[in-house]
Amino acid sequence: MDKNNRDKLAESLLLYAVTDRHWLGDRSLYDVVRESLDGGVSFLQLREKDLDDAHFYEEAVALQALAREYNVPFVVNDNVDIALRMDADGVHVGQSDMEAGDVRALLGPDKILGVSAQTVEQAVLAEQRGADYLGVGAVFPTGSKDDAEDVSYETLKAICDAVSIPVVAIGGITIANTPQLAGSGICGIAVISAIFAQQDIKEASAELRLVTQAMVNAGR
Repeated sequence: MDKNNRDKLAESLLLYAVTDRHWLGDRSLYDVVRESLDGGVSFLQLREKDLDDAHFYEEAVALQALAREYNVPFVVNDNVDIALRMDADGVHVGQSDMEAGDVRALLGPDKILGVSAQTVEQAVLAEQRGADYLGVGAVFPTGSKDDAEDVSYETLKAICDAVSIPVVAIGGITIANTPQLAGSGICGIAVISAIFAQQDIKEASAELRLVTQAMVNAGR
C-alpha cells in the first residue's frame, strides 16, 4: 500500500466499531450498526464467533452493503473464505488465526489486512508479512475477550514507533479513558461496548468520535 492509500486508511480508522450481538437486546445488528454509522463510525468489523457460515455470510453481505452507503471500509474477522466469497473490503486476523502472510497471499494485494499484535516483535512481523494496519491491545481491562493480554502505554507507543502502518488501540476503551492514549502514535480506537452497549448508539458514536479526534490531534 502506497503512502497516499495508507494515509487514507489511517483517517478511516479513527473510530473503528467491532460488532457484538451480545448487546443487541430486541434490536437487530443491522439497525444498531446503522445508528453507529449515523453517529460517525468510520470503519466496521463484523466479529461473529457463534454464527454458522451461512448466517455469517448473510449478515456480512447485508452489513457490507450498509457500510458502502456510508463509504466506510468493512472487514470480516478471521473468516478469510467468507471475505473472499462476498468480496469484503478486507479481513482482520489475530495471532492465533491464519498467519498474516498466508492471508495476504489469499487476499491479493488490494484488500485491507488487519492483524492483532501485543508486542513490538509481532507488530514488525505483521507489517513485513503484508498487514495494512494493526489492532493493539488490550490497552485497558476488558470483558469482551477472556484471553486478551494487557498492553501498556509504553508498549503501545513502542509499536507505533516501530512500524510505518497505522495502529489502532483496542480493549476496554471508553469515552472517559480515551484521552489517556494521546501521544501514543495511534490513529484511532477500536471499540465494542463503548458503542454497542450504549442506550443511544448514534449519540455515543458521535461523542466518542469527537473525543478520539481530539486525542489523536493532541498527540501530533
